[in-house]
Amino acid sequence: NNTQKDSEKEKNDREKPQSTTKRKAVVPGPAEHPLQYNYTFWYSRRTPGRPTSSQSYEQNIKQIGTFASVEQFWRFYSHMVRPGDLTGHSDFHLFKEGIKPMWEDDANKNGGKWIIRLRKGLASRCWENLILAMLGEQFMVGEEICGAVVSVRFQEDIISIWNKTASDQATTARIRDTLRRVLNLPPNTIMEYKTHTDSIKYCGGGWTRSFE
Repeated sequence: NNTQKDSEKEKNDREKPQSTTKRKAVVPGPAEHPLQYNYTFWYSRRTPGRPTSSQSYEQNIKQIGTFASVEQFWRFYSHMVRPGDLTGHSDFHLFKEGIKPMWEDDANKNGGKWIIRLRKGLASRCWENLILAMLGEQFMVGEEICGAVVSVRFQEDIISIWNKTASDQATTARIRDTLRRVLNLPPNTIMEYKTHTDSIKYCGGGWTRSFE
């Protein structure tokens, strides 16, 4: 009997890891307000002036956490440092769950990003307005939005929003117009659209990265 029990226990132990190592799906809690997509916050920081390969970049980027509801978002966001209070070359990224904030990700490789350079002092407000508009599906471009980034630099700060299909001009134009509205940008604000393949070429080929 004991031998039978032992072999059953071994069998159960062997089967356990397969069921327990699966990552638990993030879902809205009871009575919470679900978002259309789950999103993940990421953070990265690097030493300026040092070229960054895609491998070292991936190692340098840290996942903060994933949320599925409005309430879960505020639980993360309320404890995070505002971009205006970050120092050095630091970036916050907010991307749909399953999409890494890297050009090489399948969801990003044919896409691009709108880039807006901000004078110091505007990053915190603009970042908050941008991510709330993204979570609230204000861009109205279906599944095109991949995520958003705020990059803190010494002279200026940069915010960008990434989309899947760089060649879809109607979509990129709609994203640009929504950005102007939700960020309340002055008419003379310079906005640049850059495809991820252009960014890579600009780096001189390969996966050496150029950071804004």
